[in-house]
Amino acid sequence: MTRVLDISKVEVVATNFKRRLSGVTSTIVQLIPHQRKRVDIAAFGAGLPPDIPTIAWWRFPSLLKKPAGRAFRIWHARRNIEMLAGLILKVFFKAPLKIVFTSAAQRRHRSFTRFLMARVDAVVATSVRSGSYLDRPHRVIPHGVDCERFSPFSQSTLQNARQNDREEIFQAHRERFAIGCCGRIRHQKGSDLFVRAMIRLLPAYPDWIALIAGATRPNHRGYLDGLKREIDDAGLGKRILFIGEIPDIRPFYRHLRLFVAPSRNEGFGLTPLEAMACGTAVVASDAGSYAEMILPEKTGLIVPAGDKDALCQAIRIYMEDPDSAKRQGRAARVHVQEKFSLEKEVQGLCEVYERLWEERS
Repeated sequence: MTRVLDISKVEVVATNFKRRLSGVTSTIVQLIPHQRKRVDIAAFGAGLPPDIPTIAWWRFPSLLKKPAGRAFRIWHARRNIEMLAGLILKVFFKAPLKIVFTSAAQRRHRSFTRFLMARVDAVVATSVRSGSYLDRPHRVIPHGVDCERFSPFSQSTLQNARQNDREEIFQAHRERFAIGCCGRIRHQKGSDLFVRAMIRLLPAYPDWIALIAGATRPNHRGYLDGLKREIDDAGLGKRILFIGEIPDIRPFYRHLRLFVAPSRNEGFGLTPLEAMACGTAVVASDAGSYAEMILPEKTGLIVPAGDKDALCQAIRIYMEDPDSAKRQGRAARVHVQEKFSLEKEVQGLCEVYERLWEERS
């Protein structure tokens, strides 16, 4: 049963009005347990696991009252509908709220979104690039990774894979170097770019295999089948493997010598940070915020989005020298700890909240 809090003690409301799992939902689920060490925060919405403190829908009218010890609550929105709901509460129902909006878009917002953002109290951008499209003052706070959960170390790096029969795949190729990518199998994620790069490169590098983790929605099943045909036609059916969705992705990252993020477009994109936190070097496109995460030739390489030739060239560097990938993987772990830890994200958000409360006092 979902935990229900006494709303009178809640200082910050993290909204989640989308039931289906998404990157925004994952962000909220990761952040709230850490934010609760600093502020009284709870989620409001659907599609959240039962261990996340949640305000029940029937307690919605309680938002019209001040929280204990504060002149107002923070209403943290990450979607238009959540911004709109907060503004309706604040303007029409006189709810004691200040609204914070986080923008991850890598483009100029539509007029309706700009209209809403002009009326909130603070805006956070998840990257310098996303902030460059905003018309108002904002603070850049990148998403972070829990470096204790995502780490090169584990009781057994493969024990969590066993529950989905993935250990057999890892063990069968434990004497080879693995290169992999993860995410939904579709054009936007560049799954075809990765597969075709592997078809070109693997014949010259017999010590390497390629693993592709991620779910395929029904409307992309034909896309997946086409990629599998290309792999079979190249005679690489045993060296380029689709292993499906993995509930715990950490053993996958740890098994790889190189992680590839070939997306054509992204919002923010956490997978390169997760891989780097697990000690794995990364080759990524310049989609989303990837270029702000990776130190070229120190923790990985960046290539133009959609450029298969550039992707092949970058990957080839590490296939030629697996030890360099290992060294850069160690450096990547340190880099994420210093610049992209979840704690740094929590600290930045709490500073935004505190500044709003201080302005009132």
